[in-house]
Amino acid sequence: MDRNTFTGLFLIMIILAGSFYFLKPNEVEIKKAKERDSIELAKKSGATPVQKDTTKTAVVNPAVDSLALKGPFGTAITGTEANTVLENENLLITLSNKGGKITSVEVKGQKTFTGKPLILFDGNENKFGLNLNAAGKVINTNDLYFTPTKTGNTVTMRANYGANAYVEYVYDLKALSNKVAFNINLVGLQQVIAGNTIGLNWQTTLLQQEKSIESEHRYSAPYYKYLDGDVNHLSVSKDEKEDLSKGKIQWFSFKQHFFSASLISKQAFEKGSLEVKIPTAPGQVKFYDANMQLPYAHTANQVYEMEFYFGTNKFSTLKAQGYDLEQQVDMGYWPLKYINRFIVLPVFNFLNSFGWNYGLIILVLTILLKVALSPLTYKSYLSMAKMRVLKPEMDEIKAKVGEDNPTLVQQEYLKLYKKAGVNPLGGCLPMVLQLPLVMAFFFFFPNLFELRGESFLWMKDLSTYDEFIKFGVKIPFIGDHLSLMCVLMTISTLIMTYFNNQVSGATGQMKYIGYIMPIIFLGVLNSYPAGLNYYYFLANLMTFGQQFLIRRMVDDEKIHALIQQNKARPADEKKKKSKFQQRLDDYMRQQQQAKK
Repeated sequence: MDRNTFTGLFLIMIILAGSFYFLKPNEVEIKKAKERDSIELAKKSGATPVQKDTTKTAVVNPAVDSLALKGPFGTAITGTEANTVLENENLLITLSNKGGKITSVEVKGQKTFTGKPLILFDGNENKFGLNLNAAGKVINTNDLYFTPTKTGNTVTMRANYGANAYVEYVYDLKALSNKVAFNINLVGLQQVIAGNTIGLNWQTTLLQQEKSIESEHRYSAPYYKYLDGDVNHLSVSKDEKEDLSKGKIQWFSFKQHFFSASLISKQAFEKGSLEVKIPTAPGQVKFYDANMQLPYAHTANQVYEMEFYFGTNKFSTLKAQGYDLEQQVDMGYWPLKYINRFIVLPVFNFLNSFGWNYGLIILVLTILLKVALSPLTYKSYLSMAKMRVLKPEMDEIKAKVGEDNPTLVQQEYLKLYKKAGVNPLGGCLPMVLQLPLVMAFFFFFPNLFELRGESFLWMKDLSTYDEFIKFGVKIPFIGDHLSLMCVLMTISTLIMTYFNNQVSGATGQMKYIGYIMPIIFLGVLNSYPAGLNYYYFLANLMTFGQQFLIRRMVDDEKIHALIQQNKARPADEKKKKSKFQQRLDDYMRQQQQAKK
């Protein structure tokens, strides 16, 4: 790396850091954006935000006259809003006769970061209903009043269209379950509903549960699965709408960081669309909107069998539900997700079975990883030691040939490597092979539900950052806090960089470029989970320990003697060169001739 390249990278880093500060929106722009999003959300939900009111309120619609009451769904147009509750060991579900829908879901046994009951969604921000093309107009059942009937832990909601014709929702919550069986029955409407499909609309705004709203934004998105396809999702970082028309849709899910609200259709949806928006109102994570199409066969009793899932994004819990719901847990892109799913996660679950503290589990997991990678670490160190021993001879070649002829310098370097039996990439390849495992943890720990609410040392929650210092205002590049574990990780990385430079004999710009990345990671990882920074800190300490032991085992004088023996050995001219080596030699020769 020459001076120009180094200077360019440094300037790019300054530009990126400066852009976060100088291009951030001012208070006026933020206020306008909040007002605009509030208006859009109000229009989308069909109501203005109101405070939660647990009392029953009578609804009077002055536009409804006596003639309207005699028309389609006449008796269901007006009514008094009332709630019905379904409850088991895992869920507390509130249903409203207005729309016959689920208005609130509390996941029992879980708390928000403030210690309050964990409620996925609640109130007027939630809409759910069928769009029926009946009697020449589109009727949305979300606006109708249903008659509830509760038997045990089963609630039936019915909206009458006329004599022996009605829309019926049946909710059934089994014991010890996070699933709610949900059936839609369309009875006696075969001559009323037009078309071969009916629409299902579900809109909701999921509420903040975790300490960092930025972290929840980072891991929250609508997910979906085609009947014969893989699990996909919309953007996690921006507003997006996507048409799902590539096949039948088995399920869709309103996923946030550690919890999900999913709807599974056993008959599959014909097609549909999903939309996500990032609201600006405090305490709201994402606004989701799903519009799905169900096939309608015009039978006297059309039944649609579905299931709701409300609960945690714990990998084993989602996998137990079936339908590949566990693929909502972001384990990284290929091949990282396979490393996490089939190597890291099974080892973690095995260690978790002992009932240890999660700080201790991460420690043991790091030790096992380092032991497994120790052969590669040894080869990498040995290769760097060989290059360090060759450094004086390489400097002589550079002084003899001259810095103004880099092509010839590289050609002479290759001759030296070949005579000495040294592979210049020998130190890089072992590190590259280790890289996927190191990167896999970058996705594993932030999405690991087991760390949520678990403490270790001064870290109260390993699933989010630890606030060593809280500034009160946002500082460019760092944020509004400073994580102690992230600082320790950065310091350990800088120390590791120093010792690696000693081992490799790096000089010039390469000697200092390694110090830039830890500083960048300080700004990036400062808001990431303490569990992730704790792992990187432990990995640095163990790598330092490994290198200390290996350094005592590796003798530079023996390496030098071995290199001299290789150089004294007669070259095997009959040995056939590889195609790559032949091309490289030809290229060097052409460059030398062009130079002359």
